Amino acid sequence: MNDSSWGAPPQAGYWAPTDRGPVQGQAPAGPTYDAHEAQQTRPMPIVPDVPAHGGNQDHDRGAARPAGPLFRDETPSAHPYGEAPQKPEPMPDAPQPAPQKKSAGRDLSAAIGVGVGLGAVIVASLFIVKAVFVGVIAVAVVVGLWELTSRLQERKGIKAPLVPLAVGGAAMVVAGYVRGPEGAWVAMALTALAVLVWRMTEPPENYLKDVTAGVFAAFYVPFLATFVALMLAADDGPQRVLVFLVLTVVSDTGAYAVGWRFGTHKLAPRISPGKTREGLLGAVAFAMVAGALLMQFVIDDGAWWQGLLLGFAVAASATLGDLGESMIKRDLGIKDMGTLLPGHGGIMDRLDSLLPTAPVVWLLLVLFVGSG
Repeated sequence: MNDSSWGAPPQAGYWAPTDRGPVQGQAPAGPTYDAHEAQQTRPMPIVPDVPAHGGNQDHDRGAARPAGPLFRDETPSAHPYGEAPQKPEPMPDAPQPAPQKKSAGRDLSAAIGVGVGLGAVIVASLFIVKAVFVGVIAVAVVVGLWELTSRLQERKGIKAPLVPLAVGGAAMVVAGYVRGPEGAWVAMALTALAVLVWRMTEPPENYLKDVTAGVFAAFYVPFLATFVALMLAADDGPQRVLVFLVLTVVSDTGAYAVGWRFGTHKLAPRISPGKTREGLLGAVAFAMVAGALLMQFVIDDGAWWQGLLLGFAVAASATLGDLGESMIKRDLGIKDMGTLLPGHGGIMDRLDSLLPTAPVVWLLLVLFVGSG
């Protein structure tokens, strides 16, 4: 037998004519291939020996039959008869999911309805009787304090005393409207003192943590909201408050519209992944245009260039306020502060950009056109 021939178990259809017979005393164990043919065709892989006629003998060579492939670049076949595995037919391409449209993540119809209703109440109370609008501010402050202290207790176990905060917060708003900035500061100090004393009626454990959170809540919600009452106290108070509200809403709207359509670069991904730099630019552009128009046509003695500066400042403060509350909610592990307003979350979720913007607008209006 040629050196190029390897034995294989007898298989139908693989016998080739040969002019040489089997070795003396041995039964044929496989086909004999011509050397020329072996060079022209790709050899079949060799599988482990299968006993033929009760034996496991090799042909002319005295060595054991190799159990691996004939050539090193071949891999042994998993088929029991050494046949090459057939390639599976390609599966049809899986249908690609349809691209999803961007979503606001909230019920927009409910959000718009609630927003329009709140706007109507605010405008009506603002231009009919000033005192009614002061009451609206006080109610929003009390509800916001309740939401904030409730989430602090639920998520962090911090028990900021709500009663002195609610009473002191409402008094802070009224004092700011009646007595001006001095009344607001005095009410703030008395509220902080009331929080310290009220918490003494409970065990001393976590006292420092609870009163610190209470003082923070007093500053964050009612004290900042008092600047709205300070604006209202001016002779053209309703117009000033209107400018403040419209600019904040326009800034938020510009940030949402531009960010939703063109936003690709994250502004603060660790704090609020949905906010983008493009959205911030949209907020600045929208607010500056609206500020120029409002200062020119709504505020007496106002100028368009003052409105540009005012709009820029509002866009910056509103964005920082939104990021600030996002930081608080991320620390607490919640999405919204409450569920009171369908499509909006809670009262605090609507006050997030308004609260830090109020002192900015109040101060710039005093610088531009006086305290009134």
